[in-house]
Amino acid sequence: MPPALAQSFGTAWRNPTPKGVYDLSIIGAGPAGLTAARAAAALGARVALIERDRLGGGSLNVGSVPSKAILRTARLYAEMGAAEHYGARSPGDVAIDFGAVMERMRTIRRRVSDSASADRLAAAGIDVFFGQARFTGRRSIEVGDLALRFDKALIATGSRSLTPEVPGLAEAGYLINETVFELTERPRRLLVMGGGPAGCELAQAFCRLGSQVIIAQDDPTFLPKEERDAAQILSDALARDGIEVHLNTTVAAVRTEGDQKIIDLVSEDSRTQVGVDQILVGIGRTPNVEAMGLETAGVRYDPVGGIQVDDFLRTSNRRIYAAGDVCLGQQFAHTAEASARIVVLNALGLRRERLSALTIPWCTYTDPEIAHVGLYVREAWSQSIPLHTYVVLMHDVDRAVIDGEDEGFVKIHVREGTDRVLGATIVARHAGEMIGEISLAIRLGLGMQDLAQVVHPYPTQAGAVKMAATACTRAHLPPALRALRWLRSVRRTGPLSGSNL
Repeated sequence: MPPALAQSFGTAWRNPTPKGVYDLSIIGAGPAGLTAARAAAALGARVALIERDRLGGGSLNVGSVPSKAILRTARLYAEMGAAEHYGARSPGDVAIDFGAVMERMRTIRRRVSDSASADRLAAAGIDVFFGQARFTGRRSIEVGDLALRFDKALIATGSRSLTPEVPGLAEAGYLINETVFELTERPRRLLVMGGGPAGCELAQAFCRLGSQVIIAQDDPTFLPKEERDAAQILSDALARDGIEVHLNTTVAAVRTEGDQKIIDLVSEDSRTQVGVDQILVGIGRTPNVEAMGLETAGVRYDPVGGIQVDDFLRTSNRRIYAAGDVCLGQQFAHTAEASARIVVLNALGLRRERLSALTIPWCTYTDPEIAHVGLYVREAWSQSIPLHTYVVLMHDVDRAVIDGEDEGFVKIHVREGTDRVLGATIVARHAGEMIGEISLAIRLGLGMQDLAQVVHPYPTQAGAVKMAATACTRAHLPPALRALRWLRSVRRTGPLSGSNL
């Protein structure tokens, strides 16, 4: 094991001696690999887990965990600057200690990583191997000078940042998510290439931590997969934070002049130059499929799309499965974990579970957050599915008003003529927490009448979900019953409010 890895785990790890034929050999110890290893070992399977770098994968080390730690501190600084909005005195000129921000992030990362240590995995009955894994046959893997045999295998090698071919970029130097969290000094001026979730999150975080931030997005909008009104709210929020936004703009070239990087930005009708200290590239990710001997194992793959799997997550070699970023378009840690659970059940012959049966929500953790689950309107149109949409604006939600977080909305789509929930988008400070209730409704086939019967504590921002469900339920009442309920409500408590039926 390389010294750096041994140090990160606190022990000089030695690979164990392979034990016969493994029921499940797993390549990659990120969210998918760890989930599969723990689940299979808990079921009594003989498990081998192989990792060439750090346990926990990108999500723990260079993704979700460190980015959300930085986002939390950045939000605190933003709230201190807006103290008067909450009836408090502003602390004045707040000095941002960027080094302390990054040290807190690393402390949190170490704490979270404790649960994924090699020692703990070994204690759970998992044989942990460090090194580059390579298939030597359809049922065999080598790790260094060790040979492992398996009955079933899982490829969970994840993905890495894409880097664009921009003249001068490599020579000037740039940051990606694998390196940005190693910064110890705040960049005074930062260019973020890409207006996707990761780019927007880190752009807002660094801006709130005192950097002058520019976003260059080659698409006419942020978050091109999200609904336009949701993306527009985010665009407005980033502009208020002071981020300079260049949409429909590409980075044409980069050069260095002294200590700064000079960037040529090109849009449809203009060409401008900006000078920055650092460039952060966040234009997407590519699957890790190289150097594993996939051809030897009979596993078909595409360098761009990743490993090809069927709905049961089997590869072209029926004994080998794949999960997570290496084979899926939805590259989220929770998707990786969910797909890994499917692999364990299918590979060990316990059940036949399908990937298509999953209901996967996702969230962009900007301020406000944007969360989505199920169908978008455009997807429904393409499938000729008639929709009716119920919208509750957050400025009509008592708790959002109380919190001073009344920007955004809850938008729930139902099949026309029914109350069946097909999709939803939430834009709110806590959208990621709120989307789970709607995900459950879609997963269980529940309708808006079911959601309307859920009792929420008052006041909560999640009450917006109930308000939308109540509006749908009221709309589906027969006209005579609606009139009767209205009359009874007027006699007892006055006109119906948004939270009553």
